Amino acid sequence: MKRHAEELEFAVRLARAAGTLVLESYGRVGRVRHKSRRDVVTEVDFRSEALIAKRIRARFPDDGILAEEAGGERVDGTDGARRWWAVDPLDGTVNYANGIPYFCISIALIEDGSPVVGVVFDPLRSDLYTATAGGRARLNGKVVHASLKPSLQDCVVSLAVLGPGGLARERRIAPRIRIHRRMGSAALSLASVGAGRFDAFVQNGGLSRWDVAAAGLIAERGGALVTNLKGGPWWNPATTGPLLNVIAAAQPHHGELLDLLRGTRVDSRR
Repeated sequence: MKRHAEELEFAVRLARAAGTLVLESYGRVGRVRHKSRRDVVTEVDFRSEALIAKRIRARFPDDGILAEEAGGERVDGTDGARRWWAVDPLDGTVNYANGIPYFCISIALIEDGSPVVGVVFDPLRSDLYTATAGGRARLNGKVVHASLKPSLQDCVVSLAVLGPGGLARERRIAPRIRIHRRMGSAALSLASVGAGRFDAFVQNGGLSRWDVAAAGLIAERGGALVTNLKGGPWWNPATTGPLLNVIAAAQPHHGELLDLLRGTRVDSRR
């Protein structure tokens, strides 16, 4: 049996179960609470997270859990757990609450500080992105790979440059690519890079560990080069809060995008 096959199978079943729960209330969301000026949370976020956490604790009681709605700043479980799960029970809540059909469930297993299992599930389309460390990225069970387009000019990029002047900076990058999109679910967009649906993903901040743990692994195992905006490691297990930034693209487009971003003086945060 391949390494982490059991955990991957478990995470797939878990993501599908959470997806079923999420779809039951799609289009008729109850109370929506504001977590910040731009971010919201619904009762479905909490119910999906509770389902996921309960099943993880039952199957792997010694593993820790890092989940967005349960505080999100600590690993809950065994102190100093060698293994822990990074969970976003509903990534793209603003889209979900407004009936915009672009959201997902993201589940990753972290072992010895690195993501080793990644599952991103789009329940509306039944699209299941998966990967394991050392394995291949798959979409609905079929091996997929990152974009092979020869020119950056042909690339469709998930692009979110945050902070003052962000939109102006995006407009300066736009002439060098085919078009850019900001979809509202970082996990789903980043995972899509691993399947070549998006040719690249760029976000200069505002990402938490549960946003990128699964999707970054999927993009990487799909053949994309995934780093932070300084060209360093995209994953930092010790980062707390929405301070991660990611760029994912096939080479050589990754380097071209980095150069463009540096040319626009985009701030990046570790």
